[in-house]
Amino acid sequence: VQLQALGGGLVQPGGSLRLNCGASGYIFSINVMAWYRQAPGKERELVASITSARDTTYADSVRGRFTISRNDGWTRVYLQMNNLRPEDTAVYYCNSPPPPHYTWGQGTLVTVSS
Repeated sequence: VQLQALGGGLVQPGGSLRLNCGASGYIFSINVMAWYRQAPGKERELVASITSARDTTYADSVRGRFTISRNDGWTRVYLQMNNLRPEDTAVYYCNSPPPPHYTWGQGTLVTVSS
């Protein structure tokens, strides 16, 4: 299964975006999902994770600004990103925490720039 991440775009510093990820009604077959990002020239990094019980973890770089959530059907995960910074510019993906359970999708590009 290849998950589709949506919701990226161009936003000014300090702005907000909400990303979502899933695969058309597919119920995640694992009990934890995560958002990753890959900035130009850098390795992919894990940004946040959420369990089916809604327990969450965050990278230090986004804690307090980003919020990961899930729908009740466990078919979609979301990433609310507030107070965005230029260093948040990256392609964002969803998958399980390492090792990745799903085929990597194309991700969604988030560009933070004035």
